[in-house]
Amino acid sequence: MVPRSLRARLLAAFVAVAVAALGTVGVAVLLVGPHYFSEAMGHLPGDPMGLAMGMATQMAFVDAMRRALLAATVIALVTAAVVSIAVAARIARPVTRLADASRRIAAGHYAERVDTAEPGEIAELATSFNDMAASLEATERRRIQLVGDVAHELRTPLSTLDGYLEGLEDGVIAPSAQTWHLLRAETARLTRMVNELAELWRAESHQLPLHGEDLDAAELAREVAARFVPQAACRGIAIEIPESHVAVTADRDRVAQIVSNYLSNALRHSPDGAAIEVRAYTAGGRGRLSVTDHGPGLAAEQLEAVFERFYRVDPARTRADGGAGIGLAIVRALADAMGGRAWAESGGPGTGTTFIVDLPAGLTESRRPATGDASVAP
Repeated sequence: MVPRSLRARLLAAFVAVAVAALGTVGVAVLLVGPHYFSEAMGHLPGDPMGLAMGMATQMAFVDAMRRALLAATVIALVTAAVVSIAVAARIARPVTRLADASRRIAAGHYAERVDTAEPGEIAELATSFNDMAASLEATERRRIQLVGDVAHELRTPLSTLDGYLEGLEDGVIAPSAQTWHLLRAETARLTRMVNELAELWRAESHQLPLHGEDLDAAELAREVAARFVPQAACRGIAIEIPESHVAVTADRDRVAQIVSNYLSNALRHSPDGAAIEVRAYTAGGRGRLSVTDHGPGLAAEQLEAVFERFYRVDPARTRADGGAGIGLAIVRALADAMGGRAWAESGGPGTGTTFIVDLPAGLTESRRPATGDASVAP
């Protein structure tokens, strides 16, 4: 029966090695030793007395060697067992700790960590285990936060709907076009939030179908920006797009969605009469799109936070005016899914913000001379 525990298997392996080594030595000594012993005695051939004494001496030598080998075997096995137990315990102890920690993590204790002071591969295994535990802990924390955020975000429109429907049912509120419009607006808000959450989940879990193709990012940005021109013109905001051609390999609809989210965000935070710059350029052999506004800007700690779900730069801004706070989270998830990266840059409060997406270069772009990569971000 094969032992199941690591310590028992290590002990059995060490003892087996010791037995094999001793067996090899014993066989070699018993087979070769008597011949060498006879040669060392130097009895003359034809001497009956010498021959008889040689045979008796050889038998005594073989018997003594067997006893010595038996004693050595017993001593070696005891020593090997003691050393093997110590070594096996030393090797198995961190593995046992890892197994215990994994069971605690499986039970929901994601803050569990193991010591990484062990040498060699054990330390690498412990480090990988801690990285995995940290990732699970962060995922669980985001899940709990998401559940709380979703519950909070759904509570307001549901409370509004419930209040108006109760008023209509009791006759306190008279049915009117304005009432139906308000109810319709709240249901549309709920639908939009649910759709955005579903899309964010699909993007983060890589469930979105992506159709990569070579496209001109600058031309696509101009097409998307054209849809926002009437909305921007109502507030005297100009959308500026310098002429350029940047080839990238990405999903056309998803890139358009990223630019649309960036422009929506820029319009939401830009003052009337300001300008929004949209640029397409290359950097580091990859294509980039950026949208720069002249709004309130972001502090250093907000540059990453704005890509989190339900984050609002201005807590006083309502969701009806400021969106559900999921658009930039979707942008980052889409960029990651296409092998790109999304981030924000700002000089601080009052300096405006530039939102950037970096995408793999297209075939046309990758064949351009290296001088085309000299462009820098605004």
